[in-house]
Amino acid sequence: MPKVRTKDIFERFHLELISGEEGINRPITTSDISRPGIEMAGYFEYYPAERIQLLGKTELSFFAELPENERISRMERLCTDITPAIIVTRGLDIPQELIEASERESVPVLRSNMKTTRFSSRLTNFLESKLAPTTAVHGVLVDIYGIGVLITGKSGVGKSETALELVKRGHRLVADDCVEIRQEDQDTLVGTSPDLIEHLLEIRGLGIINVMTLFGAGAVRSYKRITMVINLEIWDAAKQYDRLGLDEEKMKIIDTEITKITVPVRPGRNLAVIIEVAAMNYRLKRMGVNAAQQFTERLSDVIEDGDHEE
Repeated sequence: MPKVRTKDIFERFHLELISGEEGINRPITTSDISRPGIEMAGYFEYYPAERIQLLGKTELSFFAELPENERISRMERLCTDITPAIIVTRGLDIPQELIEASERESVPVLRSNMKTTRFSSRLTNFLESKLAPTTAVHGVLVDIYGIGVLITGKSGVGKSETALELVKRGHRLVADDCVEIRQEDQDTLVGTSPDLIEHLLEIRGLGIINVMTLFGAGAVRSYKRITMVINLEIWDAAKQYDRLGLDEEKMKIIDTEITKITVPVRPGRNLAVIIEVAAMNYRLKRMGVNAAQQFTERLSDVIEDGDHEE
């Protein structure tokens, strides 16, 4: 099923439907928008017909200067069977030639009172968020000191219990159990919760609890950019865990690589505090303070000083 149809644009931006109502359910497949100025001049060699066409003051004032036969021809070529919509901005008058051509080809003609550049920007942002690549991950997403932390791990390892402790410590829950992720930009992942389980946490032994009802509106948020992944795993005595924090592991989600930290779980470890500190430490690293690096440099200095004394 198409993610976005012309009808969604019509409703989202409160547009006025002028003609071509039959095509209101046409699919929109790209977030790119076309301003067909060169097409108004008669050059249709590379006309991107699959895009939404935006007509502003520049295009329509040029169009008004054309002879009548050319005006009819240009609008007929502008309206194709794959054009999702033609939108006229600034509340401008719609040329009769466009109305007639759009009715024949069932291309919706819509009108906005917004300025062309502003409307183009808002429409592009809307389409990019709707058409972004998406995936779903089993885990918990929490906003910790402004850092979006995705907590992953096998079922029963304690993800939801850790999230509950983090919420009690003043942090905000985004999603539990299933995190829907969309890639809004080349390096931007945004996580949300499915509507069915929004604001809910499942705690074994207690069942399902509503975090917003228990802790208030400040304990939840609807979406958050994912910055790091913390993977919880049962402590394995035979496995070597990173004790300095010099090696930075990465995890790829869709096309974006994000920092991943593996935290071993065993009785007596306060996971909420560890994850909280991991988020703060990540913020420090982004500000240029790397404790592990500083320790390594100090250690090297001590070793060098010892060699000199010998």
